[in-house]
Amino acid sequence: MHIHLDTPDLMTRVRLESRWRTAGATVSSGAEPDARPHRIVVDLTGSGPEGVTAWRERFPEARITAFGPHVEGESLKAAKAAGADQVLPRGKVGERIAEAVVDQVW
Repeated sequence: MHIHLDTPDLMTRVRLESRWRTAGATVSSGAEPDARPHRIVVDLTGSGPEGVTAWRERFPEARITAFGPHVEGESLKAAKAAGADQVLPRGKVGERIAEAVVDQVW
């Protein structure tokens, strides 16, 4: 599974990339994926729901997971409305995506 992570936060990026690589995924981050991603993970504190829309337009077949602070329920709802397949609180995204990699749920 190839995951592309869209986050402006270096600590979040390092933590999540490490977790997902350990689970068996290849991971890229930044403006351009290294390969066609199976899953795109969008940090809503960076690009907001608009980021979900932009990634959905570029990669309509990819599964998109958006995450953000659990206290920002409106932002999470807006991400779902913008086309996210899954919306998670920040504290759960590392674990849930790692589980999807292990279970081979693209």
